[in-house]
Amino acid sequence: MFPVATIQDVARLAGVSPTTAKRALREPDKLSPETLARVRAAVQTLEYEPDQRAGSLRGGQSRTVGLIVASVVEPFFAEFARVAGRTLAAAGYTLIISENEYSAAREVTELQRLYGQRVAGIILRPGYGDESRDYLRRLAGRGVHLLEFDYVPPGSPYPGLMLDNERAMEEAVRHLHGLGHERIAALGTYHPQIHPETRSKAFPQIMAGLGLTVPAEYQRVTLLTEETAYRLTHELMALSTPPTAIIALTGTGGIGAFRAIRERGWRIPDDLSLVTFDNYPWTSLVTPPITVLEQPVGEMAVSAARGMISLISGEAVSSRVFPAKLISRLSCAPPRAVPSSRAG
Repeated sequence: MFPVATIQDVARLAGVSPTTAKRALREPDKLSPETLARVRAAVQTLEYEPDQRAGSLRGGQSRTVGLIVASVVEPFFAEFARVAGRTLAAAGYTLIISENEYSAAREVTELQRLYGQRVAGIILRPGYGDESRDYLRRLAGRGVHLLEFDYVPPGSPYPGLMLDNERAMEEAVRHLHGLGHERIAALGTYHPQIHPETRSKAFPQIMAGLGLTVPAEYQRVTLLTEETAYRLTHELMALSTPPTAIIALTGTGGIGAFRAIRERGWRIPDDLSLVTFDNYPWTSLVTPPITVLEQPVGEMAVSAARGMISLISGEAVSSRVFPAKLISRLSCAPPRAVPSSRAG
């Protein structure tokens, strides 16, 4: 376990008193430039991070857990946070919620903020990229418990909770292929830094297993947002040979696709079949209701919260994979004549 630097360590290295070291962090304008420079150099050398709770935990172990989600506007993460928070609260823990916007670079800042609160552990939906890996190792070495969910980077040493994304994508593709679709597009193409999702990575392999190919013009690397799904759906429908079916990789991506299809004047499923991940309320309320791959978000959140409590208690926690459930509705039908590319 890596030793955690204290303000006394900083003061000793800088050759100043602890009071002066604290003043350098809180009131730097009250120190001489030379003294301030020495303290800041010591902070950087020792990788010191102040305890933002001002020593409130001197009497015992932290009862606070951090949760970093990818997007607070994605209902999957909102529901996950609510259920996890309730589960932790029932066990006497407080939950602090943050987001990384799918970015490992931004994630570092959020991890630092949570460490400043001296959380006992962090439930993390990792961002894309490697920028946070070293800091996560540092946190683990300092005794902060880590548990990942929804996406687990390759080679991650921490326990993780994942949907069986490959099986879910296979269900979606086989469902559409069984209806006669061959020109199927996923709203997002695999990229190791920008879009390293199992869903997008498995998609072309699943298509190939059925003797199908994904045309190059269908393959677009995008972020997982409603607006990127909206724009990509428009681009796909504008092709001279558009897909006859689309799979949205998130619930908000499904909203973006639905908006674009309606805006362009196409009919679901007459002109284009649509499948989306996440059984959000809107999917059963629109006409036609949308076929979905439902994630057991409540079960995943409870498992994550209980897993974190176990880690804090010194118990071992194993990774888990959860199945998706295909709910077939009226947004999928056999392909018909390809509609002409027409503006909405």
